[in-house]
Amino acid sequence: MNPKLNLLQPYPFQKLRQLLDGVTRNTKLTPVELQIGEPKHPTPDFICRALADSMDGLSVYPSTLGVFALRNTIAEWIKRRFNLTEINPDTEIIPVNGSREALFSFAQAVINTDDVRPVVVCPNPFYQIYEGAAYLAGATPHFLNTLPENHYQLDFSQLSADVWSRTQLMYVCSPNNPTGSVMTLDEWQKVFALSDQYGFVVAADECYSEIYFDETNPPLGALDAANRLGRKGFPRLVVFNSLSKRSNVPGLRSGFAAGDAGLLAKFLLYRTYHGSAMNPAVQAASAAAWRDETHVMENRRLYAEKFSTAISLLSAAANVQKPDAGFYLWLKTPVSDTEFTKRLYRDYNVTVLPGSYLARDAHDTNPGKNYVRIALVASPQECAEAMGRIKDLLTRLA
Repeated sequence: MNPKLNLLQPYPFQKLRQLLDGVTRNTKLTPVELQIGEPKHPTPDFICRALADSMDGLSVYPSTLGVFALRNTIAEWIKRRFNLTEINPDTEIIPVNGSREALFSFAQAVINTDDVRPVVVCPNPFYQIYEGAAYLAGATPHFLNTLPENHYQLDFSQLSADVWSRTQLMYVCSPNNPTGSVMTLDEWQKVFALSDQYGFVVAADECYSEIYFDETNPPLGALDAANRLGRKGFPRLVVFNSLSKRSNVPGLRSGFAAGDAGLLAKFLLYRTYHGSAMNPAVQAASAAAWRDETHVMENRRLYAEKFSTAISLLSAAANVQKPDAGFYLWLKTPVSDTEFTKRLYRDYNVTVLPGSYLARDAHDTNPGKNYVRIALVASPQECAEAMGRIKDLLTRLA
């Protein structure tokens, strides 16, 4: 077996199961599951119909690049959403089976192990796929701690010039999982400047880009930032996005990679061998989803409602802030994050995820320590009930 598999840590939800193993939950209360970022809003009917109506496509092998109709639909959506005048659907977009598989496989295509001690830079806390992708590609992850006192912005000074000189890939996540922070144009300019100086590739994870609270002010995206900064052709930049959160279809496994045409040509070559062509029926359903914004606006309305309730209920017991975007509440705990999680599960039948499971010890700290991630994915009624129980626990621990 590949010895690099031994470098992988258990996934956060496996750690959570181990933490709660043997803990008896309060069955007098109905359970509320807020630990995993799996959307629970109904999948729109028109997406299901488009999927069902395209089942005849199962009789043929799909191409890795996907059909032009889907790529063009994605291109039109990208132009509308990120204020671009052009993006080439033939060379600058690849449909992928959800952003997760593409974020992982991208590192396998990018990392050059002929170089000495290649590095992948990640934010901390982070989506654990970045770390696993780095290790299995033969690189070492190095972390940039994102902290509340700096509004969770990236502090590039945390890494030495030697580390930056060996960096081949940098993962960024905006809106961020788990903090909900959105990168500013100034931050993007610094990322691009470092990429220009050291020659590394930037992988921008934007799967939460469509969950925000002000319809007039959507989060800045990497392609938009590159365009504003005059970076024609998106040099060394590839963006990953997904329908899972936007359209409540996590089981559809559908997203895209977009950006630097030269990088995507090599990534496409890799994917041809990887066997990652998208199901033709899924392609048809995906095109239907990308064309419609009405259901996405309703999705945002529901999340805004839940955040309003959460902030209202919890603010009397904790210093809680609404994130810039996304559907996670990043809550500081008065006891250790693991102890808080266990008590909440045992006494209140609410499940959340310890923040330390989403981070690593780096620069003398674990930036997820004494935080929990609360995914506001359940119904508004369930979320309101859970927030009342969390408030009660916070009050007891004060």
